[in-house]
Amino acid sequence: MRYTFLLYTDPADIADRTPEDWQTEKQAYGAYIGALKAAGVFVDTDWLQPVQTATTISLKCGSKQVQDGPFADTKETLGGYFVVDVADLDVAMAWAEKCPAAKSGKVEIRASALATE
Repeated sequence: MRYTFLLYTDPADIADRTPEDWQTEKQAYGAYIGALKAAGVFVDTDWLQPVQTATTISLKCGSKQVQDGPFADTKETLGGYFVVDVADLDVAMAWAEKCPAAKSGKVEIRASALATE
């Protein structure tokens, strides 16, 4: 079963990180990706550009509405994701707990709506 981990952080919590802090963060994610690959559950991952670069489109009221920047006014923003292929939600939660994002933000876990390949 495929699960997607949506990684959320509050930009204010990471605003004062030094280049050394970012290097440590990259190493932590590299180790996490390595562990996912070694376990044979890794499917995909990516970092996302900052929320200020987002464009949101809606056709809800019958006409196209385009908004630059985030649609929702929230503190936490989506910064990246992982897709894993594991047996069940319990295994997905165990991997999400190991994700570096869980230490400084939140990891939302969602099951795929499509059948696995």
